Amino acid sequence: MTKEKSAFVYSVFWNCGLITVGTLIQAIALKSIAIPHNFVPGGLFGVGSLLYYRTGWLDPGLFYILLNLPMFILGYIYISRRFLWYSALAMGLISLFYQLIGFQIQIGNQLYAALVFGAFLGAGAGMVLRSLGSNGGLDVAAVILNQKFNIGVGKVYFIFNIVLFSLSLAALETDLVIASMIAVFVCSQAVDYVLSLFNQRKLTFIVSEKPQEIADKVMTHLKIGTTMLPAVGSYRKQEKTVLMVVINNIQLKRLEEIVFTVDNYALFIVENTFSVLGSTFSRRKIY
Repeated sequence: MTKEKSAFVYSVFWNCGLITVGTLIQAIALKSIAIPHNFVPGGLFGVGSLLYYRTGWLDPGLFYILLNLPMFILGYIYISRRFLWYSALAMGLISLFYQLIGFQIQIGNQLYAALVFGAFLGAGAGMVLRSLGSNGGLDVAAVILNQKFNIGVGKVYFIFNIVLFSLSLAALETDLVIASMIAVFVCSQAVDYVLSLFNQRKLTFIVSEKPQEIADKVMTHLKIGTTMLPAVGSYRKQEKTVLMVVINNIQLKRLEEIVFTVDNYALFIVENTFSVLGSTFSRRKIY
């Protein structure tokens, strides 16, 4: 990643833009789809929605603000002020947009509504999580647990939502809870897709009798480096050099063409990898 690109990714303009668009999409999903169908979203907004359905007090947006207060205190203590302010912006915007939106997306079928709601919510949440902040609420706790104890964000959400939906079963119709669970599952998949949209790389291993020639062509034509790994064949005990190349999806076919143009008998192994940090790739995210 170049210095110019890195500076742009850490700029206020870029982060505020991601948060604004992401929270608007989430607010539309919550107000125009979830509430008309009485869906229970995951996380703290789900808790706020459940309280609203059962008590009729305030509304989910205001409940969400109240539930966020202790989370932001934890974020201030354990993460950073920058993370706190960006997350506070996201929380404020989603609550504001939620109050301003006055239309409904007409979807009669409950299952279809759950699928659309989950896709919209996940896309918006993923955009916010690509910034240096979060959506507030459970995101704050998940980031803290991940940074301090290496507990996966997905595991935090899974455990919390299991408890939330267990409570929902005692208060709401079973079909409604199941539809909400489907929506949350789709949401999690959409979040992962948005987060990996520009980050996913391919890890390739190339076993060939002409490793140096392939490496030279890769560096010349693709302008990327290769790593030479010493290896020994198990059958003939012959020493070999295995090339390791990290590449993006667009360049993969060009790499394949280079390899088999040089050595038609090469072994070309490709694996998906989500996070590649350092060198000319992404930098470690610092909140």
